[in-house]
Amino acid sequence: MRLAYPLEMEDGMRTAQAGGNNDQVQGFAPVAGTGARVLVLGSMPGVASLRQGRYYAHPRNAFWPIAASVFGFDPGLDYAQRLQALQAARVALWDVLQACERPGSLDADIRGDTLVANDFAAFLERHPAIVRVCFNGAKAAALYRRHVLPGLAVPLEYMDLPSTSPAHAAASFEHKLAAWNRALKIED
Repeated sequence: MRLAYPLEMEDGMRTAQAGGNNDQVQGFAPVAGTGARVLVLGSMPGVASLRQGRYYAHPRNAFWPIAASVFGFDPGLDYAQRLQALQAARVALWDVLQACERPGSLDADIRGDTLVANDFAAFLERHPAIVRVCFNGAKAAALYRRHVLPGLAVPLEYMDLPSTSPAHAAASFEHKLAAWNRALKIED
C-alpha cells in the first residue's frame, strides 16, 4: 500500500508523500492560532487528505461545509483561506494520532499496536486558551480517552460529535450541523 513521510510546508502543515509498500501513515501538524479556544480532533487523516496534504480533503466530507455554515465563510474558499477563517474563529485542527498503520481510510482499520499519539501536553502548553476539545467521531474520542487523557492534567471540556466523514452516512447533514454548531461556538 502506501508509506507516508511528513514534509513541512510553509503554513506549518505536513503533507504525506507516498512510497513503499506498507500501510504506515503520518498525520499533519496542528493548525492553531495563538488565541485558539476550541480544538477539533480527528483520529488520523484519510487517504484523500494525506494525498492532498489538507485536513478534511475528501469532497464528500462535511467538515468544511459545516464550519463555513457555523462561521459564515464560503466553503469554496481556497484551503489557506478556510484555515484562516477557522483561526479567526479561534478554532484549531489536529488529530489524536501522529502515526499508525492503517490500510485505506477507515478508522476501524487502524492497527492498535502501531499507533502513536500526538504530544498534547506540549500542544496545550503552547495554546493555554483552549478550553474545549471537540471529537470528530467516536474513534477520535476513544483514542484520545485511552491514549492521551490519562497523561493530561489540563482541565478541558470534551464534546463527542458525529463524524463529518462520508463513511458516517447514518446522520444527516442537518443533524451534524446542529451538533457542530453548538460545539464550535464558545463564549469568552
